Amino acid sequence: MTSFTPSPDHAGAFRAALGQFTTGVALVTTTTARGPLAMTVNSFTSVSLDPPLILWCPAKVSARHDGFVAASHFTVHVLREDQVDLARHFARQGEDFSTVDNSLGAHGLPLVVPCLARFECATDRVVDAGDHSIMLGRVLRVTQFDGAPLAFHAGKFGAFSTPD
Repeated sequence: MTSFTPSPDHAGAFRAALGQFTTGVALVTTTTARGPLAMTVNSFTSVSLDPPLILWCPAKVSARHDGFVAASHFTVHVLREDQVDLARHFARQGEDFSTVDNSLGAHGLPLVVPCLARFECATDRVVDAGDHSIMLGRVLRVTQFDGAPLAFHAGKFGAFSTPD
């Protein structure tokens, strides 16, 4: 057992403790003046059913942060267990869509096919939150596909399984 008070001296330990929470993996896309932009995230959650709101949190140190914060619309793609390479690709860089099966949806948003679920959103508001921003999106359209989710735990990708 380890206990500590979160501080800059314990940043690595704090991040490791947060990593014990298993999450899904999502790809967020938008369109900027430079073209399409994407970012792999695990900071995605539902907020409200009425109105339909979701949120995700880009890090301010990311070179892609400002492009997303300025966007009027974005799409969240919940990734399938067979999309680890896609997740890794857009974790490293966000502008190369040359190897990704995608089309343009409403508002010129890049839509990645396939995925597990897709939420096309209008940016509702952006909230300052320390070293991240909280992006609230009003969901305009939802598309679902078949498959199993890609999971993320303790810095590693994996698959979700259920006991028989």
